[in-house]
Amino acid sequence: MQQRLAILDDYQDVAHGFADWSSLQQSGVSTSVFREPFQSEDALEAALAGFQIVVAMRERTPFPRSVLERLPGLKLLVTTGMANAAIDVAAADELGITVCGTPGSPTAAPELTWALLLALARNLPAEEHSLRAGTWQTSVGMELSGKTLGVVGLGNIGRRIAAFGQAFGMEVLAWSENLTEETAADVGARKVSKEDLFRNSDVATLHLRLSPRSEGTVGERELKLLGPEGLLVNTSRGPLVEQDALVRALNDGWIRGAALDVFDIEPIQPAHPLLSTPNTVLSPHLGYVTQESYRQFYGGAFEDVQAWLAGSPVRVISR
Repeated sequence: MQQRLAILDDYQDVAHGFADWSSLQQSGVSTSVFREPFQSEDALEAALAGFQIVVAMRERTPFPRSVLERLPGLKLLVTTGMANAAIDVAAADELGITVCGTPGSPTAAPELTWALLLALARNLPAEEHSLRAGTWQTSVGMELSGKTLGVVGLGNIGRRIAAFGQAFGMEVLAWSENLTEETAADVGARKVSKEDLFRNSDVATLHLRLSPRSEGTVGERELKLLGPEGLLVNTSRGPLVEQDALVRALNDGWIRGAALDVFDIEPIQPAHPLLSTPNTVLSPHLGYVTQESYRQFYGGAFEDVQAWLAGSPVRVISR
């Protein structure tokens, strides 16, 4: 029987360059690519009616129970990465939908995090813009050496960021709800309370998974503790920070600036207030957008589909 596969959220139209999807035709699978985000559950249901296989970019298109129940033909849902807060895995299990993940790059997001931090500390976007406009040296940047870096979340990414900070001569503080002193010490960091981290850091950088517990980790209190010379970096998930508080912090000078790769709604809308706030370095969720990362994401997704078609699913994510 002919089966249909949908690749979602291929914003850059690159999925076919990182896996040989057309070869699945030999197994009776036709492939369609959707580049634009869906505006509603109704639009998603209409687009995916008749598809048995879906490849989703991590935490882009949501698949809550309400969506999964409206897709009775869906049998395999592949997410890039091995965790996706936008998929109700328990509901998928109950509905007989296999959910599989893929490998991911351990270095893409940390490297972008540090690039954004350096750009923010030295005012590079503003200086480049002024240079192109014919102006020479308009601001005074700050050095990272001798400063204090606060890492919120010491997982795979946070641990690398801690090492980067030490390489730049920074003292490293760390906090998360379940962090132990031993785990922090293993990467050369000092475990502190969340309050102390924001009070004593020159730079606070977020590396938590998004969950109901972590949403709103940074609000008005934390931003004011970070202070008028503090920098905030978020390359994890937009809702970790209360967006209204962040806008006020930037407009009113509670903090020196923010480097952001993630937003509360993505793609960010043209009228979003963060687009007009001062002292920001913004990028369109590029943390995972590298050739190396895409080879793992799309190559892994292709392997997942092949294995499922052969009756032996791999990298199955269960509740």
